[in-house]
Amino acid sequence: MNAGKQTHIRYLIVSMLFIASCFSYGDRVALSIAGTAMERELALDPVKLGFLLSGFSWAYVLGQLPSGGLLDRFGSKRVYGISIVCWTTCAFLIGFTGYLAAAWVFSAIFILRLLSGLAQSPVFPGNGRIVAAWFPTAERGGASAIFNASQYFALVAFAPLFGWLTHSYGWRSCFWFMGVFGFVLAFVWWKTVYNVKDHPLISESEIECIERGGGLVNVDRVAGGRSTAHALTWSGVKQLLSQRMLVGIYLGQFCITTLTYFFITWFPVYLVQARHMSILRGGFAAALPALCGSVGGVLGGLCSDALLRRGRSLTFARKAPIIAGMLLSVTMIACNYTNVQAVVMFLMSLAFFGKGFGALGWTVIADTSPKELIGLNGGLFNLFGNTAGITTPIVIGYLVKRTGSFNDALIFVGFAALLAIFSYLVIVGEIKRLELQPQASSR
Repeated sequence: MNAGKQTHIRYLIVSMLFIASCFSYGDRVALSIAGTAMERELALDPVKLGFLLSGFSWAYVLGQLPSGGLLDRFGSKRVYGISIVCWTTCAFLIGFTGYLAAAWVFSAIFILRLLSGLAQSPVFPGNGRIVAAWFPTAERGGASAIFNASQYFALVAFAPLFGWLTHSYGWRSCFWFMGVFGFVLAFVWWKTVYNVKDHPLISESEIECIERGGGLVNVDRVAGGRSTAHALTWSGVKQLLSQRMLVGIYLGQFCITTLTYFFITWFPVYLVQARHMSILRGGFAAALPALCGSVGGVLGGLCSDALLRRGRSLTFARKAPIIAGMLLSVTMIACNYTNVQAVVMFLMSLAFFGKGFGALGWTVIADTSPKELIGLNGGLFNLFGNTAGITTPIVIGYLVKRTGSFNDALIFVGFAALLAIFSYLVIVGEIKRLELQPQASSR
């Protein structure tokens, strides 16, 4: 431990969360960018492609509660690091499925996407847990916004790259790229991320700053190889689900994640099929709205923290950006009434900016989770949110197949943004940290 001058290791940690989350979303983006080429080569219709795009989320959702319990039991670094290795292996293997017999390719890709979803289930609960440990309350909005912006920046970074790789070397190359660099990421993770009090470079003054500001620096305190936090208990799940505030937050996250999965699954396909762009151009075009979403994501968190520092209540500081952002996201519906590509890109960029600006769910979870069940509550929150990863690709697939256009799909996504506003305005109520009742820790 560095006993000298003030350090800022927490910014290194959140940078690592951002990079790891970018690779996590990059793994999801790979299939959407390569999807059109795969449709042609593998003879997939929109419904089959929708199932492939949603396959990741089936296991991702089912893995949320177990992963939350594992994070609370074994600590964030270990569980998260193993997660990176496992999803990287799955990505690498998908690149080889194209060499299988045609009858087996769809099933093989779907199974590997299921396994990848299961492997990635600890990522965002782990992010929320690490931020709660490493950052004081007044900095959590910005820190959470940084790692949450990865979902947009992943499109900025990977959509053009994958578009070029698919155009030049075929769709398999996208997954091989993710495999090779994913193993590099895993190595860097193990060398960079530690518990707050165990980091070899942190100073006593930074630990004191984090702890004094409300950071849960002992959340991963380990005894006998296991964290002393509570593991998964059904009484804990029941208690979390009995809280109206949390139910409203869970519903809001489902709606907000509906927008996320439209953008990272069907949006590149929308640009190619509905707006008649080439795969290469569509990959680059998808980066502009994603860049706006990334900027919006960071600004939303910073705006929320600024409101908090200026004396506004925690409830107002968190809700105001969410509501404003979702209102901006509804503008995507206007794309149904124009054929001008520049106008479409402007509207989608505005909607993506709004989605990013309002994506403060993980900040709210860090603010509200009982100290003993941060991982479990994060897992439950992500379970409900990422159920949208199952429903959104499939619903949009059916709407596109039934109508032959994306018009109803955009209305569906815009309605989800309005429902998120209703959830935060009507259901959530006051935002505050919950206290765990004694029975939640019984075993």
